[in-house]
Amino acid sequence: MATMQAVMCHGPEDYRLEEAEVPEPGPGEVLIKVEAVGICASDLKCYQGAPLFWGDEHRVGYCQPPVTPGHEFVGEVVALGEGAGHKYGLSVGDRAVSEQIVPCWDCRFCRHGEYWMCQTHDIYGFRQKTFGAMAEYMLFPAGALNYKVPKTIPVEHAAFIEPLACSIHAVQRGTIEFQDVVVIAGAGPLGLGMIAAARMKNPKLLIALDLNDDRLETAKLSGADLTFNPTKVDTVDEILKLTDGYGCDIYFEATGHPSAVADGLRMIRKLGTFVEFSVMREPVTVDWTIIGDTKELDVRGAHLSPHCYPVAIRMLEEGRLPMDRIVTHTLPLAEFQRGIDLVGAGTESIKVTLQP
Repeated sequence: MATMQAVMCHGPEDYRLEEAEVPEPGPGEVLIKVEAVGICASDLKCYQGAPLFWGDEHRVGYCQPPVTPGHEFVGEVVALGEGAGHKYGLSVGDRAVSEQIVPCWDCRFCRHGEYWMCQTHDIYGFRQKTFGAMAEYMLFPAGALNYKVPKTIPVEHAAFIEPLACSIHAVQRGTIEFQDVVVIAGAGPLGLGMIAAARMKNPKLLIALDLNDDRLETAKLSGADLTFNPTKVDTVDEILKLTDGYGCDIYFEATGHPSAVADGLRMIRKLGTFVEFSVMREPVTVDWTIIGDTKELDVRGAHLSPHCYPVAIRMLEEGRLPMDRIVTHTLPLAEFQRGIDLVGAGTESIKVTLQP
């Protein structure tokens, strides 16, 4: 059995580069040689020990160590299990990507077509059945949702398909109309993807908020009409002034910081729509009365990226995002710790990718 280098998560702040066996594809399975893998904010929060991944008094931790992280990836098909090529339209040598969740196809949600909410919920990089892409090779299990990726998209850009697809789904949850004033809080990878996707909906005004001016410049290149830095202006006041005191129609929270939730509730209009996507490190406390008795808001979650991978691939093909600005760092796999630290600091990077 051949071996490979792989990052292994053993627990919070306990990630190690180790030697592992190269998996062999069984029936319906696809083996890829990983070409690029992104480090997601959820990878960072898992590394930092967030309760969602490691559990608390209310829930069992989602992460199942030891496991190889990495759910934002692209790679070259090097082997196909029986029936896999015909099922997915893939051949050895193709570039391919797989949706981050491998559904069970048998639970209540999967049977109803809501596979992204699968009760078993095996997502690459966190579960024993779905080892991730921070390795030289990775396996797409039978039942995965796989797509061929054009080789015209650079590999470090193609690794952005997963976060971009998540952004697209979040924008779909917002149901943007032509005359809407839309605010997207956070101009990190997910927020920038939301800006580009929201631009395709052509709202009246598209506004980005972030603490980093460089990211706000990238937000403009992604399609934002206006940008505001909350450390320099009162963003709630600015939005109210732009809307005759009513507030924005739709607010997307993509910062992962509790203050952005509270600010969003203040700047959104009555009967507005609040879309929450972030993974929070700690519980968020807000005045719940605003949602009900004060404004009668629609509050919608957004999870994963159902049916959005083909759209994300097309957006990258069409050059709808300034990817050379978004992918700020490309590191070898051995420098995974530096990559995690860059994402954690958030001052020098937007999207960090590893190339095994």
